[in-house]
Amino acid sequence: MSKLELIDTTRAPKALGNYSHAVGYANFVFVSGIAARNPKTNLIPGLKLDANGRKVSYDIRAETRATLENIREILTEAGTDLNHVIEINTYLLDMGDFGAYNEVYAEFFPIHRPARTTIGVASLPGDISIEMKCVAVRE
Repeated sequence: MSKLELIDTTRAPKALGNYSHAVGYANFVFVSGIAARNPKTNLIPGLKLDANGRKVSYDIRAETRATLENIREILTEAGTDLNHVIEINTYLLDMGDFGAYNEVYAEFFPIHRPARTTIGVASLPGDISIEMKCVAVRE
């Protein structure tokens, strides 16, 4: 019988709650919802806030890229990579960002195309505009 493996890395942003970056079970890796926060600075690429800390603007391309880079780091820690992702769920704050998000996503998955669901949501934690989670396999 396989055991659950809790997977965390300092190369991805610290979890905002009581969860692991990913959980491994047998050959599967289940990556928790992750966003674009920089693991060293905790800043969100492309995010601009006003003097009161309210979101003024954001760059969905920069956030998508940083989110996928964070996922790549978690998968590396788990002993796999983006080419072994079998499913991705994406949560967008604004479905109007779908085209730009999809362009950046295609850079990370030019040939390998995992099953994917993209959902528009009313809110996300911490001023982010995109969150992604995925399932991958290890060989």
